[in-house]
Amino acid sequence: MAVTDIAELFAEGGVLTQAIPGFVPRIAQQQMAAAVAQAFESGDNLIVEAGTGTGKTFAYLAPALKSGKRVVISTGTKNLQDQLFGRDLPRLREALGAKLRVSLLKGRSNYLCLHRMQKAQQDVRARQAWARLAEIEHWSRDTANGELSELPGEAPDELFAARISSTADNCLGSKCPDFADCFVVKARRAAAAADLVVVNHALLFADHVIRQEGFSVLPGADAVVIDEAHQLPELALRHFGQRVSTQQLQALARDTASEVDKWNDTPDLTLALTELVEATARLEQQFGGQFASGGLRERFREFNARSGTAVVVIELGERIERVTEALKPLEERSAEFSACLERALKLQERWFVVADPDVRDAKVRWVESVGRGGALNATPLEVAAPFAEMRAAHPGAWIFTSATLAAGKDFQHFSGPLGLSGTPELKLDSPFDYTTQARLWLPPNLPEPNDAAYTSAAAQAMVPVIRASGGGAFVLCTSHRALQSYAGLLRNALPTMLVLAQNDFPKPELLRRFVETGNAVLVATASFWEGVDVKGSALRLVIIDKLPFAAPGDPVLDAKLDAIKQAGGNPFSDDQLPRAIVTLRQGVGRLIRDETDRGLLMLCDPRLKSKSYGRKVLASLPPMPVLATLAETEDWMHAIAS
Repeated sequence: MAVTDIAELFAEGGVLTQAIPGFVPRIAQQQMAAAVAQAFESGDNLIVEAGTGTGKTFAYLAPALKSGKRVVISTGTKNLQDQLFGRDLPRLREALGAKLRVSLLKGRSNYLCLHRMQKAQQDVRARQAWARLAEIEHWSRDTANGELSELPGEAPDELFAARISSTADNCLGSKCPDFADCFVVKARRAAAAADLVVVNHALLFADHVIRQEGFSVLPGADAVVIDEAHQLPELALRHFGQRVSTQQLQALARDTASEVDKWNDTPDLTLALTELVEATARLEQQFGGQFASGGLRERFREFNARSGTAVVVIELGERIERVTEALKPLEERSAEFSACLERALKLQERWFVVADPDVRDAKVRWVESVGRGGALNATPLEVAAPFAEMRAAHPGAWIFTSATLAAGKDFQHFSGPLGLSGTPELKLDSPFDYTTQARLWLPPNLPEPNDAAYTSAAAQAMVPVIRASGGGAFVLCTSHRALQSYAGLLRNALPTMLVLAQNDFPKPELLRRFVETGNAVLVATASFWEGVDVKGSALRLVIIDKLPFAAPGDPVLDAKLDAIKQAGGNPFSDDQLPRAIVTLRQGVGRLIRDETDRGLLMLCDPRLKSKSYGRKVLASLPPMPVLATLAETEDWMHAIAS
């Protein structure tokens, strides 16, 4: 379909206005759709920042459906993945009369594993869950796709879900006795036959990793669309690295021991497993103290220098190798032994990458506490080359889009690390009228954020504004410690208001209570800065406590900043500031979600006025009038809350 024809679909009187009730033509949406269609046609890459309200989902879906190409669409979250596949895609397919085959594909942990469910039913240690397992088995005979999110009754907790789903580590693959009925296999076959496949970023990266081993779960694609693309630089660092956790080692020992129980002639393996469990427990102890309480991360070299740690690390490597050798003679006995051997070999290979304190390469080795133990990581500082290999697996157009990709007008913070410099860029402002719909309040006379009195002073500044708004407020924090402090201070100062804190309930329940109450205050951190869509008066005030600079001491960030400095760059202006601006813009984007919304943005950080970079930060925000006094701010809140 011609590029001009695509734009006409979105125009006044076009197909979409006729077929979709409430569809409103937007110039920015037409521009984006035309640019995406052109990229599909030419096979070129494209970076598009489409401000909130542009309607970017339709702007890339319509060209995808009309292109005649096989398209993979990747989203940042499973929620958006479900929304796109369950709501947006059906509406647009019907409007356009598109008869294409479409498919939704998620990671294997989202699907019921019939084999592991049956094993759990036979495990006496799981007897308390047998009744629930019987219900799930009955459900498994009727479900079409086996997604755990569709289980009847109460959603399974993380531990229970792990018992009835598979991972790349413990899946038996084609050796599984339930392979023919496997829900993951069925989903992959549907994806392979589809013209358009909806995945998420984690699966897209995971597919690249296993593709290097000769496998793939995604069909060949002529074009790839990456929505919520602002997440890619950080995700690339994570997925192109190596990782071994104490949880993985314990799981290997547990699953292997489960198979050992069926045999009476594996004394060498039994001893090796016992030694592996004991050595892993000793490493878990090394993650105690400040690691367990503070969730700290540090360089592996520093961790390895702790008293006794180096000996434990060396010993654990030997124990992994011993389990591997004991499994080799048993590989042909059963599919379970074969799968456990494959897991052990991969863990052994990774271990000698993550646990080498002396290697000199372009990776930073670091440790993190996880649960009662921790994980060892080797993260690359440069991801442009592996990301280019990933794109080469799906030659053709790659479209990168998000509401926030640029720091001001500069995309380099996004495109540079991914090797996309020189890619055509399109920046489309939000169609919302921020000059009439929103106001900005910068409270005066607050201490510097590193001052011990800052949190208390910021909370005091928030209280009269929240009172004037009558609630309907998000308080977005930059740390969990600040979250707890603000939640306590605001509950004391606003006893008649419902003050919700992020950890009070699961995220969906928190949002439900917030929206249904209509005048609540929700204090939250990272996961609420993006991907949260609350339209209407239930959210009329967004307060951000500080500029979201990454916390110092992160080993990956510190290594990245060191590399920038050694290359002659400026770590602050080249990385830290652009990163903070993009994150801030995500948080600001929670305020105005449609044409009728009105609200106030309150930014407490005094550095917006006191530091020279504050002007650049403010210039990156939508054009909201700045209120001069608290009285003006209260008047605005009274007006929009009434």
